[in-house]
Amino acid sequence: MNIYSPVYTTENICQDCYKCIRHCPCRAIRIDNGRAGVIQDLCVACGMCVRVCPANAKKIRPDLPRIKYLLSSGKKIYASLAPSFVNYFKRFRHEALTAAILQLGFSGVSETALGAQIVSSQTADFLNDAASGIYISSACPAAVDYIKKYAPSYVQNIVPVLSPLLSHAKLLRKTFGDDIGVVFFGPCAAKKNEADRNPELLDVAASFNDLAQFFVTENINIESINPKNYSPMIPQYAEEGKIYAVEGGMNDTLRGVKNDIRFFTVSGLRNIERLFCKVPEPSQLGDCKIFIECLACSGGCVNGPVMSNESAGTLAAIAQIAKSYDGGNSLSRRYDLRINTNIYAEPQHAPDITEKEIQSALATVGKFVPSDELNCGGCGYFTCREFAKALIAKKAETEMCVSYLRQLAQRKSNALIRYIPAGVVIIDRWLRIVECNRRFAELFDESTVIAFDACGLTGADLRTFAGFDDLIATVLENGGELQRNNQVYADKILNISVFTIAPRQSVGAIIQNVTTTELQREQVAEKAKAVIQKNIITCQKIARNLGEHMAETEILLREIAGAYSNVIKNVDDNK
Repeated sequence: MNIYSPVYTTENICQDCYKCIRHCPCRAIRIDNGRAGVIQDLCVACGMCVRVCPANAKKIRPDLPRIKYLLSSGKKIYASLAPSFVNYFKRFRHEALTAAILQLGFSGVSETALGAQIVSSQTADFLNDAASGIYISSACPAAVDYIKKYAPSYVQNIVPVLSPLLSHAKLLRKTFGDDIGVVFFGPCAAKKNEADRNPELLDVAASFNDLAQFFVTENINIESINPKNYSPMIPQYAEEGKIYAVEGGMNDTLRGVKNDIRFFTVSGLRNIERLFCKVPEPSQLGDCKIFIECLACSGGCVNGPVMSNESAGTLAAIAQIAKSYDGGNSLSRRYDLRINTNIYAEPQHAPDITEKEIQSALATVGKFVPSDELNCGGCGYFTCREFAKALIAKKAETEMCVSYLRQLAQRKSNALIRYIPAGVVIIDRWLRIVECNRRFAELFDESTVIAFDACGLTGADLRTFAGFDDLIATVLENGGELQRNNQVYADKILNISVFTIAPRQSVGAIIQNVTTTELQREQVAEKAKAVIQKNIITCQKIARNLGEHMAETEILLREIAGAYSNVIKNVDDNK
């Protein structure tokens, strides 16, 4: 877990569902011990993994502590609000929200859309002077990073101007001084990369979630703010730049440039990947200019990773943005602000992998021929060969292959059921056999064994030949487990243990034939009884003989004692 990166994983709550792999357009996920971590070098911080993670294990870096520290520094700190704030904080009036932010300690609140208007103005100038060809917007940092890493041959086609956020930060510093601090609040994770790379312009890029939490920690209730204390945006309200929050918004601010420019919008990194998978031939372009507005989030910033399902991408969300747009463009705007920049490719070179290595990796998950490659997508990869490459790159683990795990579990289950020295059976809720071993069949008559050897007993109704279906039915109905010992069935004595596998759906039973054991036990008991009886008789004889002997001894002793007494008496008389 690297909490210093824009997007990271809380590993102890990751549920190894591989959903993030399935949705990550950069394949920037590595599985280690069943936990999905983010490969920062490959990640463009689009936040898709955050949006789709069912366990909320993927997180966007919280920057609230940094903001509080910045506010305590004594510098004047200004907030830059992304246009989609009207969706996230839709319950509040803009002036009330601004007043609440000022109560947090900020010196002013401004709209990032002002920077968007600067970008549109200078992009329009660039396009007017450009030759025919393909041109790509620089507005979305995640889309720009994706092109730099995964479509580097198109980096030269990106219009070389700063993003709206960095342009806005530059505008604020030009207006209020270079010694101020600038904090951005928005729906985006990729803006954190912009802040990390350009600390001279942008101090912190935080999310709307951070701002909402800040209000809570400071006990600020926006609804309770007195209208008399409402505050406007500075240095002025944005106009057409607000439409940047929705797909195609930037293009709307460029309408009116030369007629030979064709405008298109592509949103979602998967669509951008498809768009730039192949470089077109010059003859295919003709003499026209093509400008492509590229956005990492499908539908635009209103679908950013921190936007709630209630506020993201709905018609209501689009309408909320659209109603503040008057239909104007940015062509006539002029700014004494230089936002030109250089954009460089950062190609990610995939390791060279041979076909032999792929085949070897596939073999580790039990795939030896093409028909074994199910391409089920359970591992998160679209094909088994993609998964094999991830195994080679140590981004994946064999346990991710669902079909392999199922086969492995099935083999282990079959081995256990087959070789366990007892009858084993699994029964469904209709009391039909799902699976059993031969020892189970041997508990019954010879015809059952013959049927098992011929085709197995799967699907057979347990009630037709077993006398303990009542025990099975009880566990199916009530769950838990039951045990019945010394159950007499025909000429056998059985110990039966029944346990729940899936509540009300299936149960398992282990039946032990203890007939021989019980007979041996009875024989031992009979022998013990005989020995005990013999011992009793012997003891009685000993007691009787001992009694007779003692009586005879007593008589003899009495006679001797009497005779001795007479002798003593005669002696006394003679004296």
